[in-house]
Amino acid sequence: MHEFNNNEHPHRRYNPLLDEWILVSPHRAKRPWQGQNEKAADDNRPEHDTECYLCAGNVRANGIQNDNYTDCYVFENDFSALLKDDVFYESDQNKLFQLKPERGINKVICFSPKHNLTLPEMETSEIEKVVQTWAEQYIELGNHDFINYVQIFENKGSVMGCSNPHPHGQIWAQSSLPTQIERTQKNLRFYYEKNKTSLLKDYLEQELELQERIVLENEHFAVVVPFWATWPYETMIISKRHFGNIIAMTSEETKAFADAIKRITTKYDNLFETSFPYSSGIHQTPTDRIAHPEWHFHMHFYPPLLRSATVKKFMVGYEMLGEAQRDLSPEQAAKILRELSEIHYKTKN
Repeated sequence: MHEFNNNEHPHRRYNPLLDEWILVSPHRAKRPWQGQNEKAADDNRPEHDTECYLCAGNVRANGIQNDNYTDCYVFENDFSALLKDDVFYESDQNKLFQLKPERGINKVICFSPKHNLTLPEMETSEIEKVVQTWAEQYIELGNHDFINYVQIFENKGSVMGCSNPHPHGQIWAQSSLPTQIERTQKNLRFYYEKNKTSLLKDYLEQELELQERIVLENEHFAVVVPFWATWPYETMIISKRHFGNIIAMTSEETKAFADAIKRITTKYDNLFETSFPYSSGIHQTPTDRIAHPEWHFHMHFYPPLLRSATVKKFMVGYEMLGEAQRDLSPEQAAKILRELSEIHYKTKN
C-alpha cells in the first residue's frame, strides 16, 4: 500500500462555506490535451474606442450619452436582469411549483475611462477609488427598503461571457438572498453560534500559520488558494480583521484591499502572459437590517484557465452530475502563483 500524497493521489476535500465536497485528482494534470483551445485575448485596444458603449462621452445602445468621466463611472444597467417595479402576485402555495417575483437594481461600474486598461494595469490609487465606489454603492443600494443583498462582481474576458472589454464590473442588488449567499450565511452562522468566532478568521489564521496555500499578504489582507478550491487558480482575498462588509473598512484597509487586488490580478496576467480571464466578486453581510456577526468580509476569484492562455477548465459531465473536480492541487496552484512576479509582464523591459 502506498503512502498518501495530496499532490499525487485522488481525494475529496470539504468546503465549509457551501457544505459540499470536491474531488481532487492531481495525477490527471499529466494527461495530454487535444480538446478545445480558446482564442487568446487581444490586448491591442485603443485608449478610447469610439464604438465602445462604455467609453467616456460615447452614446450607449439606448441613446443615453455617458459623462466625460475621469475615474469611476456608475449607471443603471441598460439591460437589467432585475427591475424595481413592485408587482402583485398571488401564490397558489403549490410546493412543487414555487414562484415569487423578484425586485432589484442592476448597475454598471466603469473602473477607468481608459478602454485599454484592466485592474492589474491600473495604479493602486485608481483601484482604491474603485473600492470606494463599491462602498458608496453598497450604502446607496442597501438603503432601499426592498434591497436585502448587494452583489458586487466583475466578469473579465470574453471567455467569461463579458460582452465589452472596457474595464468594468457590475452590481446586482435584489430583494432576496441569492442561493450561494444563503448557503454561505447558513454555514457561517452555524459555525459562529457553535464557536463564538468567525469561520473565516479561524481558517485564515491556520492558513497563515501553515503558509502552504498563501499566495501573498499585506498588513490587513491575505490572498489564499482555498483548501477546497474548485477552479485551477481560484483564490480568495480574506480580511485579517473580523468585519462583515466593505463600509466597515478603515482607510488603511481600503488601501490594503486595493493593493491585494492589484497584486493578485497582476500575478494572474503574468501566469500565461495574457489578460487573464476570471469572475470575481465580494461576499459580505446582507443589507436586510439584521445584525450578522457571523459574516467575514472576503472576495472570490474564479479563473477558468488551466494549462495555457488558450486551454480552460470545463465544468461538465461528472461535475454537473456528481460533484466538482479539479486536477492541479490547491497547494501546487498556490506555489505557482506565489513564485510569479508582481511586476506586470507588459511593463518589463
